[in-house]
Amino acid sequence: MDRIIKALSEELNQKMVYIENVVKLLDEGNTVPFIARYRKEMHGSMDDTTLRNLETRLNYLRNLQQRKDEVLQSIENQGKLTDELKASVEKALTLAEVEDIYRPYKQKRRTRATVAKEKGLEPLATAIFAQDGSDPMELAQTYVDPEKGVNTVEDALSGASDIIAEMISDDADIRKALRQKMESRAILQIEAVDPETDSVYRNYYAFSCPVSRLQNHQILAINRGEKENFLKVSITLPGNEGQALVCRKALKPTMYVSQFVKAAAEDAYNRLIAPSAERELRSTLTDRAGESAIANFALNLKPLLMQRPVKGFVTMGLDPGYRNGCKVAVVDATGAVLDTNVVYPTFSQRKQEEAIAILSRMIRKHGVQHIAIGNGTASRETEAMTVQMLKDLPGVSYVIVNEAGASVYSASKLAAEEFPEYDVNLRSAVSIARRLQDPLAELVKIDPKSIGVGQYQHDCPQKRLDEALGAVVEDCVNAVGVDLNTASVSLLQKVSGLNATTAKNIVAYRQENGAFTGRNQLKKVPKLGPKAFQQCAGFLRVPESKEILDHTGVHPESYQAAQLLLQLCGYDKKDVSAGNLTELSERAAKLGICEVASRCGVGVPTLEDVIKELMKPGRDPRDELPAPVLRTDVLEIKDLKPGMVLSGTVRNVIDFGVFVDIGVHQDGLVHISQVCSRKLRHPSEVLQVGDIVKVCVLEVDEKRKRISLTMKNIPEQK
Repeated sequence: MDRIIKALSEELNQKMVYIENVVKLLDEGNTVPFIARYRKEMHGSMDDTTLRNLETRLNYLRNLQQRKDEVLQSIENQGKLTDELKASVEKALTLAEVEDIYRPYKQKRRTRATVAKEKGLEPLATAIFAQDGSDPMELAQTYVDPEKGVNTVEDALSGASDIIAEMISDDADIRKALRQKMESRAILQIEAVDPETDSVYRNYYAFSCPVSRLQNHQILAINRGEKENFLKVSITLPGNEGQALVCRKALKPTMYVSQFVKAAAEDAYNRLIAPSAERELRSTLTDRAGESAIANFALNLKPLLMQRPVKGFVTMGLDPGYRNGCKVAVVDATGAVLDTNVVYPTFSQRKQEEAIAILSRMIRKHGVQHIAIGNGTASRETEAMTVQMLKDLPGVSYVIVNEAGASVYSASKLAAEEFPEYDVNLRSAVSIARRLQDPLAELVKIDPKSIGVGQYQHDCPQKRLDEALGAVVEDCVNAVGVDLNTASVSLLQKVSGLNATTAKNIVAYRQENGAFTGRNQLKKVPKLGPKAFQQCAGFLRVPESKEILDHTGVHPESYQAAQLLLQLCGYDKKDVSAGNLTELSERAAKLGICEVASRCGVGVPTLEDVIKELMKPGRDPRDELPAPVLRTDVLEIKDLKPGMVLSGTVRNVIDFGVFVDIGVHQDGLVHISQVCSRKLRHPSEVLQVGDIVKVCVLEVDEKRKRISLTMKNIPEQK
């Protein structure tokens, strides 16, 4: 375990004591959000991303150690374990290295070498491989034995060659050297299965690229093209480098070069090593690309979930459509459904006028201030109708909302339980309205893979993708905090320490006993024990509680410290409720933060968090983010001209650029080379989903519905 702690400390550049503390906390069943928020003193205030990376690497290193132990035990059971071999296994840094070392001792399926060994030819192979100048023909004479199936000297030498080839193939040093050579020198080459067939993979029909320069999105695209039988892929080393490397490693550096061993080494490379090395390299590239895609998805998902909510307004949700019409839902400031309808603005001019009349009445009746329009089918026509309608409704604005996953949610069991009285189509309109009001609370109901901010997510390892995205959702929910009396089961089960069962029990308790009046009531919820209470309490807000600290992110274990802090700084709890703590931070600083922390019995990081919470009780970190772009006019792709400067919202950040919503049905692409003047390794270095950016139109292709944008050298608008 000490070795793992040391390795993690070096990888993450963190003190060993912090790593040791985090490992202990994780092993005790503490969640990452709880550790990140309420155990800062123990880990030096690492953020949740670093802690997630630590947890992932810890699991890998533990699995690696477990495999090492299994391999050593297996070799020892065979009576072949030496101190040198044990040291090699212990020094291995990856599972691939461990498997290379174990290869000669692993039980194999029946091979040509296995057959030759059964004929008693292993001593002959060993003698020839010694390369001491002996003539293989002479050595083979004594191994001719028709009863064993060795009828001639040639039979004996053929069997010996097979054994030597497998010995060379099983050499861990040779495989490691070849792996490194292929990673740095190999060329990936592609040709089309049928060059005459058009496809989205046409750019790869005659493609060649050094493996070391392959982009992750290219790897996943190539894999998909190969799987769909459009592409044929191969990996080779230039010239004869691979075979030369194997021969150089296998042949002894003497004046007499054994041509027999050289031929066996070439056979080993061509028949055994090269195909295996190519498969391994393809697998490594795929794993790398998959991890990159997962990381990119997680990177985009976090700002999407953390978009600034448009709270406190009656909102209308419009789910556009042609044949089934435009579904309408009006929700109040808390998200409760007030009214629903279906209109058909795309059927005819008369139907559009009728739709405007119906929607206008609903807006006036319920005091709608914002309209959320889904960006799917018929959204452009719906947007145009909305703009026309808003001319007679001053003060009302609209927002185009990404509706990815809304249909998945509306047809789900969860939606049926939440809205049993509404049609599937109307549920999606409710979801779209709520997405504007509180994106996080609504999006947690949907499988993150359906939200539409990833790239090649279906080509990634699904279990690993689910784990990574689930971690992002969990971190976002706990960073914001949850209202214990209004949160849905979907939202509650993402809270640290809670699961589907305890979340359902909380809602059931709420329905049976009325609203919670304090955090301590959680202890009465069935199956919510002391450990779960410790993990979840700080992330659950109870605005109805008489205890003002229940409204904040202060953990119950720090209530006494918070009270002492207030006393030391000349305040009491009434000042918290009244919002009179504007000087709390300054007063604590004058007394000395370290001194105050010591007198309150907490660490400095915890004290600083308590001060922030008391100064802004119930604060929502999302309120500090840019607000959505509210529109009152419509823009169509035909209106776009090169040189136009527009404001837009970043919708997706991928390897080769960012997609920006500029108020047209089709998002525009800012290629990575057009993001800024300096060279970027990835657009996420400067942009994230939800950012409001200024862009200039470079090119518009109406036929292919492609818009090219730039963020560089944007002309000043007069």
